[in-house]
Amino acid sequence: MGQLAQQLLNGVVIGGIYALSALGLTMIYGMMNIVNVAHGELYMLGALFAYYLTSTLGLPYLPAVLVALILVGVIGGAIERSSLRRIRGQTMVVTTLVTLGWSLILQNVSLIITGGVPRYIASPFSETPLAFAGMQIAQARLFAALAAGVVIIATHLFLQKTVLGNAMRASFQDKDAASLVGINVSLIYMLTFALGAALAALSGGLLGTISYVDPSMGAKGLMKSFVVVTIGGMGSFIGAIFGGLILGIVEVLAAAYISSAYKDVIGFVMVVVVLLFLPSGLFGKRERYA
Repeated sequence: MGQLAQQLLNGVVIGGIYALSALGLTMIYGMMNIVNVAHGELYMLGALFAYYLTSTLGLPYLPAVLVALILVGVIGGAIERSSLRRIRGQTMVVTTLVTLGWSLILQNVSLIITGGVPRYIASPFSETPLAFAGMQIAQARLFAALAAGVVIIATHLFLQKTVLGNAMRASFQDKDAASLVGINVSLIYMLTFALGAALAALSGGLLGTISYVDPSMGAKGLMKSFVVVTIGGMGSFIGAIFGGLILGIVEVLAAAYISSAYKDVIGFVMVVVVLLFLPSGLFGKRERYA
């Protein structure tokens, strides 16, 4: 029983980070109807920037993650402004191919600059795990999970309670009506994409002290995010949260009781099962920011 509780705790911790990573992907799809294939590379850039800011410029870990978040948000805004705005109204196939192009560009530029050598962000946390109720948890993982929870709640409140958040939701519901009441829809779209990119970067920075950082990590981050949003429902805020937690818990239990070699396979099995019985995901049609 004690081991099961420990594994469930581990699953909730990693699931919270998955949810944060998927939140940006599902938000961009839900508000802009764009499948951002470059999401994984934005996640990777967040971790890489955090690494170089700490190792080269000597910034403390938390300020480095915040600066990385801003830098990647600016890159995300530039991607929307320079290319996605020009093809607005095109089919999803077109927008997906454009983001795929950005994915390849970002990955290869990062590979040239870094040489593809795996790195770790110096952790400011003690390696001594925290213990309570017979369970243990690494301080870095606990911080990452708590930060993910705070950011998810803050993002929800931002979208629901602020003027800018309401403008984003209004633009999603009816961009023509939003324009008529004075909302700059083009600016809102750019800010939405930048926010989604920043959320991806934050999850990359948070995981940078737990796992290695290199240009190929974006592929794994994108895969996890797609699994989460497919389970929860593409475009669903609450779906990203539950999808992340479900995936995290199932992966940890599979690794503990079956084999760590099968944990990624089980994630895809879950996707197949969900698509067979709930093609829109668990929350796909019931809650989409509106």
